[in-house]
Amino acid sequence: MSKAALEAIRTQVMWNRLIAVVEEQAQSLLRTAFGTITREAGDLSAGVYDVNGHMIAQAMTGTPGHVNTMATAVAHFFEKYPPSTMKPGDVYVTNDPWLGTGHLFDYVMMTPVFLKGKLVAFFASTCHVIDVGGVGMTAKGNSSFEEGTLVPHLPIRKQGVINDELLDVILANSRSPVEVKGDILSLISANDTGARRLISMMEEFGLTSIDKLAKHILTQSERGAREAIRALPEGEWTYEMPLDGYERPLTLRCKLIIRDGKITIDYTGSSPASLYGINSPRTYTLAYSVFGLKAVIAPHVPNNIGSLSVFDMVTEPGTVIDPIRPSPVTARHVIGQMLADCVFGCLAQALPGKVPAESAGPLWMLSLYSAHGRVAAEVTRDATPFSVISIGLGGMGARPGKDGISTMAFPSGVGAIPVEITEGQCPLWFREKQYLPGSGGAGEYRGGLGQRITIANREPVPFVISAGTFDRINSPAQGRDGGRPGRNGVAKLASGARLPDKGLHIVPAGDALTVELPGGGGFGNPANRDPARVAEDERAGLV
Repeated sequence: MSKAALEAIRTQVMWNRLIAVVEEQAQSLLRTAFGTITREAGDLSAGVYDVNGHMIAQAMTGTPGHVNTMATAVAHFFEKYPPSTMKPGDVYVTNDPWLGTGHLFDYVMMTPVFLKGKLVAFFASTCHVIDVGGVGMTAKGNSSFEEGTLVPHLPIRKQGVINDELLDVILANSRSPVEVKGDILSLISANDTGARRLISMMEEFGLTSIDKLAKHILTQSERGAREAIRALPEGEWTYEMPLDGYERPLTLRCKLIIRDGKITIDYTGSSPASLYGINSPRTYTLAYSVFGLKAVIAPHVPNNIGSLSVFDMVTEPGTVIDPIRPSPVTARHVIGQMLADCVFGCLAQALPGKVPAESAGPLWMLSLYSAHGRVAAEVTRDATPFSVISIGLGGMGARPGKDGISTMAFPSGVGAIPVEITEGQCPLWFREKQYLPGSGGAGEYRGGLGQRITIANREPVPFVISAGTFDRINSPAQGRDGGRPGRNGVAKLASGARLPDKGLHIVPAGDALTVELPGGGGFGNPANRDPARVAEDERAGLV
């Protein structure tokens, strides 16, 4: 075997090893986090970066909204803290929505890595913490100042010593300080795990730098993404997607331009920013738009700054997909997680028969609270105070040749939180949680089903639901190539009254909350569905 061939094999082994390193980093966070949305649902990301802050590898565990936003987040730290000023044992943090992952609930933790006193890499991780103060996990705020405590780029650890003053400020502004502290320390620990494994890898392979490896990874990834784009037809395609909005309906307008091995996503003409916290900062908008395209065009190409560099995006500041500070953004995934379907609407015209139908879109965050401070004090005098999050998942759109996956959080990939975990944290109980028959759009391939969830209080007092992330109540997921739309979502009291909007709602004592998650759109003419599949669906009670 030639020397060049041996070197190529060695490089590939190191690349695979690097992916194993960041996956261990993510698993460290997953297994030590305190918040259930991280520990149980996997709402996190982890990655390694070269000395210039370029993301070169990401963990398989995580969400596009975290990973793709973090691709550019690390470099923002350098504007205040140049790498030359960093020391071993330092760790930096921020939850700035416009320079991080899109809302205050995600802390981005960045750790420089040193080998024998020389800076060789960075690790970064992020996860959704349970509470950052303000109005809580609701879209009710009218500015980011109301939504919680913003931590600018600051050191959380200096040369191995935790910045207790900063930590005290963060915890003093949270309703769940124990869980938040646990998550912050878990983020720090996860980066330390990645750093140790990277140093071990470098020593094993006799490396004093990963710059050459990083250059190879990014070059190969960019080349693979460009080749995939060059295989597409060149041209321009447009699509409009109506959304429920908050105070008014919204429209996403997208133009997809494929030319010269690059793709430009142009959102010019989309609705102005909402007065409430459903706006998607540009960094989050780019993350999900690009993820949608890569999922169809180049799923085999590794996700890093190299493969992401072949995508451009045009937005108008002040719109719902590029809000200006201090626009409210807490529930930014209401818009952001619609964007994969929006770009699919364009891509389906360029690649007929090859693009999935629309999905349920944003996961429904079931932010549940005791009614303290919402009803008269004597009503909640003996009630248990609580603040918990559960997650409702709708159906994925049908795919070319396959049915949509039921109760699947596409495009986020976040999992559900087991009902036993939520019930163990508060007096609420899940009276019902099951597939919603008939909610998937009909087609040659059926859309994935949503689900029906009913939640009641074991105590004879009211509780509160924040409906800030409920969408597709008025605008269902559309089918593709003759497929039918999925069923609309519904939010109501078990006694029958519909919940009117995305606000905070009180569930009266003795009543219950029922949500029916939207289904995914169907793909292809329903008349062409295999009769055996129809019979199977009927036997299973899915239709």
